[in-house]
Amino acid sequence: MTVSDVVDVLRELSRTIQRQVLSACHEQSIEQLSTVSHEAAEDTIFSIDRVSESALLAGIAPHADRLGGVVLVAEGLSSEAVTLPEAWRPEQARWRVIVDPIDGTRGLMVQKRSAWILAAVAHNGATPARLGDLEAAIQTEIPTLKAALADELWAFRGEPARALRRSIDGGQPQPLALRPSRAASIRHGYVTFSRFFPGARDELAAIDEAVCRSVLGPNPSGNALCFEDQYISTGGQLYELMVGHDRFVADLRPLMVPLLRRRGVQQGLCCHPYDICTALIAQQAGVIVTAPDGSALDAPLDLHSDVAWVGYANSAIQREVEPALQAALRERGLLA
Repeated sequence: MTVSDVVDVLRELSRTIQRQVLSACHEQSIEQLSTVSHEAAEDTIFSIDRVSESALLAGIAPHADRLGGVVLVAEGLSSEAVTLPEAWRPEQARWRVIVDPIDGTRGLMVQKRSAWILAAVAHNGATPARLGDLEAAIQTEIPTLKAALADELWAFRGEPARALRRSIDGGQPQPLALRPSRAASIRHGYVTFSRFFPGARDELAAIDEAVCRSVLGPNPSGNALCFEDQYISTGGQLYELMVGHDRFVADLRPLMVPLLRRRGVQQGLCCHPYDICTALIAQQAGVIVTAPDGSALDAPLDLHSDVAWVGYANSAIQREVEPALQAALRERGLLA
């Protein structure tokens, strides 16, 4: 079996999860969906998460033998990884699949904004797989109840990213063009430094201000030189870059850990590998995704590693913003 066969299974599974989650959103109140199921090490698990997690195992297990065995790493599972078929040892499995069953739970459960089902696949070898080993990725939108359409994106390494737009009520899906912004500057565009939670918002905002002032210069007129969008979903942020809505996104939360320790504040929730596993799609669509220091994005395909990342819509914006970003980080001792 090939990686294409695994992608076919994951695409169909994602559509199943989408339907089941939308059904739960129709049938249950915001209060019911927002009930905390339990506190996991990597995140808080809400009742709405349980809908997608049960569908995940049920959707992959029947295909695991045919595919050559799967080591599944997913948020919300009871263990670090689950090997399917269950009788197999992890080293027997051909594939390592990492999944976030719902990325953007909080926004969806209160019907503020779409969430995303994220999945990616790598060969399962003797050496533990990392983000750079991913061969394919899929992300599927779970829209709010008032939306009529939802998007599905996927890519294989070395091939152009592809996307479809589907009606929630059925009908023929239509091709969706992925066109990252071609603007040469962040001026008048959306520029976001993720600062979702208390603890280090002030420092992240100061970095934001330093970068924007360095790039855009003084603003004596007080005009709006750029904008921001705190989309609490990494997959959603990547999507906004891919379709040309956003020009630059930086998630620097892992770099704030030393500051939080000095303040006596517990480290907050950061981006994990399952949140950023669909960066491959963005990269194949032309978005530049790197670590804050400009190196290749890299992390093990696990549940706990913290990942800082930066996304540029194109190379011109990278040339404009990256020097200012790295200077601001070095000034604060956040880059070597």
